[in-house]
Amino acid sequence: MESTASDRSPIRIGAVAYLNARPLTWCLAGLAPHAEIVVDLPSRLADQLAQGRLDVALIPSIERCRHADYAIVSDACVACDGPVRSIKLYGRVPVERIRTLALDEGSRTSAALSRILLKERFGLEPELEELPIGASFGETAADAVMLIGDRAMLPVDGRFEFVWDLGEEWSSWTGLPFVFAVWTARSDVDLRNTGELLAAARDEGIRRLDEIARHEAPLVGIPEEDCRSYFRDNLRFRLGERELEGVETFYRLAAKHRLAPTGVKLV
Repeated sequence: MESTASDRSPIRIGAVAYLNARPLTWCLAGLAPHAEIVVDLPSRLADQLAQGRLDVALIPSIERCRHADYAIVSDACVACDGPVRSIKLYGRVPVERIRTLALDEGSRTSAALSRILLKERFGLEPELEELPIGASFGETAADAVMLIGDRAMLPVDGRFEFVWDLGEEWSSWTGLPFVFAVWTARSDVDLRNTGELLAAARDEGIRRLDEIARHEAPLVGIPEEDCRSYFRDNLRFRLGERELEGVETFYRLAAKHRLAPTGVKLV
């Protein structure tokens, strides 16, 4: 007997916990009431998607580059075209003297981006360490520390030789936007109309940016106007032609430096 839509298990959607994804996920539960929505760090969502515990997830774009059997299923994304404000590299020593690099546990795309920029521009391949989500900046003695998400929006104590906004560094270097996360599914998943729902949730979220900023700003610890400006001036939520060109360029560099396999078709 052929199964009907009502016989199917709820689709499992992985949603990013960070502020930068709120416009994509704020309205998702209302538009997809029968979905099972899991909220977690981007890196953990990528693992759950790979393990088959999620059907579709907003995962780091580098993970799409690493899996030939994955597909981008919506034009909703998290991107920037210039400063992003929430992805930063803090240098305790001049950039040419970096020997150790601590990478935020929540990130994979930004971790790869940091390594690509250091290698391509300065010929550096520092020793890597992970900075756990619960660890403070002062708990690592690394020469440089990369932070992402909400904690990168807040002031960091210390004296630094440089602070890079990684979105700005990428755009200045390549002239292209940078895409941090994309809605992705495995090729064997029956998505039904999920792609359309994800785009609709993005569109409704953008219409409600003031409401989202009002609610989220005190939770992150930033002024409401800063939060509103972050959404409107720093982030991009639509995967257009220039964003796709940025993804392709990032993938070529990741493959060049063995951070992703060669021969993966992204679109």
